[in-house]
Amino acid sequence: MTLAIGTYALPGRVLLAPMAGVTDPPFRDLCAEQGAALACGEMLSADQSLWHTQKSRRRMAIRSDIQPAVAVQLAGSDPAQLAAAAQQQVDAGADIIDLNLGCPAKKVCNRLCGSALLGDEELVARIFDALVRAVDVPVTAKIRTGPDRMRRNATIIAQLAERAGISAIAVHGRTRADRFQGDAEYETIRAVKAAVRIPVIANGDIGTAAQAHAVLEATGADAVMIGRAALGSPWIFREVNSFLETKKFPPALLRASITAIILKHLEALYAFYGEYSGVRMARKHLSRYCDLDTSTRAARAELLGAEDSASQFALAQRVFGEWLTTADCEELKR
Repeated sequence: MTLAIGTYALPGRVLLAPMAGVTDPPFRDLCAEQGAALACGEMLSADQSLWHTQKSRRRMAIRSDIQPAVAVQLAGSDPAQLAAAAQQQVDAGADIIDLNLGCPAKKVCNRLCGSALLGDEELVARIFDALVRAVDVPVTAKIRTGPDRMRRNATIIAQLAERAGISAIAVHGRTRADRFQGDAEYETIRAVKAAVRIPVIANGDIGTAAQAHAVLEATGADAVMIGRAALGSPWIFREVNSFLETKKFPPALLRASITAIILKHLEALYAFYGEYSGVRMARKHLSRYCDLDTSTRAARAELLGAEDSASQFALAQRVFGEWLTTADCEELKR
């Protein structure tokens, strides 16, 4: 099955969640190669006076031959400012504009952005309307279930979104107050799906193919969105897609194949960020990749201590190259 967001027919029902400091172009391309139907960029402030920084420029619309559509996520609270930012990003190449109504970080919520907006339904309605009127591409939104457990208003927000012409809505199964504590709940997502006709994407605590299937069954959602579970395991999209389509897990990736994916990721990071920043951005991913095996965990300190790309890459090549099993070697000989 596929998922339609506006005019875009995506090649599957498993999406990568936007994550600040993580879902840069190298990681988005990697996840798309592994089966993510859509990989939205990192949150970008709607305040264009902040766009001169290198960090912001890297978060803007960047065309990719791998991803089916370029999705840019905006954060802000001023309808006119968000509309202007959306227009600029569409002009720069964005195919989809996503509104962040889900980030629970204090520095975002203190500016009445992200999930803090869920407490002001009238303002959210005006923002939805301004964005949809401003651009001729699909507008989506990512929300939480509400400000807190006493006020789960995700259904109302979703209905406002549908009324304004929002093309799809992703719902994380926690409130703003929950942040990332406790377990995600899916009853609210199920209620949202029952209340609107636009596509609903379930998010929160989806870390395996079986969990993705269970969440879709429990909520009736049109798709799932995976975030933290993709860190260190971008091939999770391959696994989830296979299980949703066939109810079977795909053949396990050879460790040689995983090593090749990791090394390709490093090369992409160096090319995108340059020598200094590329090495440092690679560390957070290498730390996660080290969790794959006891032997790689033992090499974490050495890998994270590398100061230049040549030594970091060579260490990764050795550490993950030595990780091959006898079965891998026999398979590679064929």
